Parts: sequence; C-alpha cells; structure tokens
Amino acid sequence: MQSKTVSELLSQEIILPEVEIKGWVRTFRANRFIALNDGSTINNIQCVVDFENFDESLLKRITTGAAMHIKGELVESQGKGQKVEIKVSELNILGDSDPETYPIQPKKHSFEFLRENAHLRTRTNTFSAVMRLRSALSFAIHKYFNENGFYYMHAPIITGSDAEGAGEMFQVTNLDTKNPPLNDQGNIDYSKDFFGKETNLTVSGQLEAETYAMSLGKVYTFGPTFRAENSNTSRHLAEFWMIEPEVAFMDLAGNMDLAEDFMKSVITFVLDNNREDLEFLDKRLQDEEKRKPQAERSEMTLIEKLNFVTDNNFKRVSYTEAIDILRNSKPNKKKKFKYLINEWGTDLQSEHERFLVEKHFKCPVILFDYPANIKAFYMRLNEDGKTVRAMDILFPGIGEIVGGAQREERLDVLKERMATINIPEEELWWYLDLRKFGTAVHSGFGLGFERLVMFATGMGNIRDVIPFPRTPQNAEF
Repeated sequence: MQSKTVSELLSQEIILPEVEIKGWVRTFRANRFIALNDGSTINNIQCVVDFENFDESLLKRITTGAAMHIKGELVESQGKGQKVEIKVSELNILGDSDPETYPIQPKKHSFEFLRENAHLRTRTNTFSAVMRLRSALSFAIHKYFNENGFYYMHAPIITGSDAEGAGEMFQVTNLDTKNPPLNDQGNIDYSKDFFGKETNLTVSGQLEAETYAMSLGKVYTFGPTFRAENSNTSRHLAEFWMIEPEVAFMDLAGNMDLAEDFMKSVITFVLDNNREDLEFLDKRLQDEEKRKPQAERSEMTLIEKLNFVTDNNFKRVSYTEAIDILRNSKPNKKKKFKYLINEWGTDLQSEHERFLVEKHFKCPVILFDYPANIKAFYMRLNEDGKTVRAMDILFPGIGEIVGGAQREERLDVLKERMATINIPEEELWWYLDLRKFGTAVHSGFGLGFERLVMFATGMGNIRDVIPFPRTPQNAEF
C-alpha cells in the first residue's frame, strides 16, 4: 500500500479501511492524540491511539519532532477541528527526537530564534506556509513566461562587468590572498588569476539577457544575484534571486503592459492555489497588527492587498507629475514625511511611494520618465535630455517592487552615457556590439523575488522569506 500525504487524506470525502502515512509529530496529547504533519499542508492530521494496545516504551518515544510511520483506518472525526482522523492500528518510530534538546517546541518562538535554527524552522506553521508560497510563486513565474513565448536563459553568476555601476560586488579569485602577484605598478596582477582578469559575482543578469533578447526575441532570467552592500536592514540580502525578462522590439508602454500582466498573473495563481497558507498568514498578520499603535496599522489585510493588485488597473504617472502631487500633499506641507519633497530630481523614498499608492491613487502605480541622473546608464534617454524611459511599479505596504526601462539602443548616446560615469568601452564591448549589428528598440524589467515573496506572505523581514539568508557577518548553514 502506498503512503498518502496529509493533504491527500484531509481532502478525502470517504472513509478508507486502511491508510498509511509518514510525517513528523507536532504534538502528542493525553497519551492518545498525535498531531502529524508532513509538509504537504499547513494542517495536521489527528491520529488516535488506543494506548492500551501499545507498549508504554513505544508511546514514550512519540515526542515533538519525531518521524513516524502510521497505519490505520481513516474515519470520521469524533472531535471538532477536522473532518477525518486516523484510528491507529500500527505505528513505528522512524527517527527519535529528544524533547530536552529539540528546539522547535509547540509554543510561540520569535523569528530571531527561528533564524538561528533555520534548518528546522520550516517545521513551524508560519515558515512551512511561507516556503510553500515561495515554491508556488516560482512555479507561477516560469508558467507565465512559458505560456507567453519566453525562453528561459541562465545568465552567468561569475562576471567581469558591473551591470548596475554600483561597485558593490563580491570578488571571485583564486589568487593567494596573503601573497598575491603584483604588476610593475605594484597593483595586484589579475592576469595571473583563474580567469585572467578581475571577476565578481553578478548583481544582475540583465545585460547578458539583452544579448539573447536581440536574437531570440523574448527571454527571461531567474537566478541568484549578489550584492556586497553592508546593510543590515529588513529589506536587504547579500544573496537574493532576480527575475529579469528582456524583449526585443518592445517600447516602454509595452514594458509596462507586460509587467502589470505578469504581476497580476503570479499573484492570481497563489490566490487560486494556496488559499489555506494565505489565510493562515493573513490571520497571523492581523494578530500582529493588533499589537501595533493604531497609526501604524495597515488599512488592508494580506489577502485584501493581493486582491488590490489583481482587481485594479495600475495607474501610470510620470515622475514629474508624482513630484508635483507629493510636493503639494498634506504630509509634505505639514512636514509629516521623514524625507521632505522640495525639488524635482529627488529620488523617491518608500514613504512617498506608499502615499501615492495607498492614499492618493488608491491603486497600484507605475511611475515612468525618471531623471536620468538617478537611473542607470543603459536606460533610453528621452528627447528632453533630462529624463529616461524608466518605470517602477509601486505596491501597497512595500513601495517599489519592480524596476525596468526601455534600453538605450542608440550607439552614440550609450557611449556618451558610459563616458559620463566612467565605464570603459572595452569592458562592455560586446554590449555595444548589440547597437552596431541590427540594433532595435528593446525593453525589460527586474523583480527581486524575495521582495515579491514578502508581499505575498506579509512577512516583514526579507530574511524570513529565503531558506538560508546571507547577510553581513552571517553565512550560517
């Protein structure tokens, strides 16, 4: 007989004379009721033991965290809270769990404590729900692109270029760090390194994806990226995952259409397929919000936020119009913003983005045509010479979630932009080649996957939506 999952058994409408299941003990009450979970659902299945029929020494080994194999009859539940339960006929302990040292006890643990036990934290309801949603979102992303004619491209993780021009990159080398070879100028001679040049872990697969878009038409990358930013905030990781579609012959308007359709599609997928996990996390968030001062509470529940995205058209607003709205807003005039808006050219903060979404327009917002000097070199310069065809999508509770642009397809303009910020042409000769051989309008965007998972789960810290977070001074597990 094949073992069933907890999810399969709980969805059964009929009584089954013989079932078997494997999982981990969540609780064991009154020497009689085992709550068993196998990770397939947030719900446990109750297994009822007639303790008189089992050896006492075996029952003592049924402790929280122990792995078990149970056989029995699936019957209608006698108690409240579940439709069915298993009347146990046979049980085996597959792996013991010492109750004195097992850290995940059936009580409330802080997220800080659970991060220190990240290898076991998915044994809790919150983290099992988060990671099932992470998996579902990942599947929904691949599904969307596959159904819309995109090709999945694996961008290199080791790179010789800095796509963002940010300079915050992890170096990759196999030189002797205590005694590196030096050149005539006394600097490290990277020609002796493994790749014959200075190399780093990538911050983005975008530039490489552009090359493939200019031959395959529609491509996307979905892979790990790295940033050596010494930032210990709830929104930053040193290792995170990025989704970056790039499309040939698509302008900024098409890019905004694609990004809106994509975001609605993946969020609709989890609303349709992960309802139990979302409802659990929604309740968790509501309980958390009740403990905050009234002024700090969110106006929407988790599921309301997700529906807010899927049910509304995204409002498209130019950066210039947004600055005027913010400059004349009550919070700005009454100095309630932490960062006051005084002049055009200011980079918007999360508080400004959230005001536009939650208070002013009351729908998701796409801002476009940003000042060139606060955006990357590869974004297409507008005719005014001051703004670029960039776009950011703003969501409630989180602010910016997607950033993209129409790419600069004109060779002379791109060379000028690179020269202005001191990017040597020889470093990106291959990128410039795209503008020499069959150049065309093309666009794309980037979505930090963990930012999306945070939005979809309501988790407040990015370290709680990735299996093993990598942050300054922390590479445990």
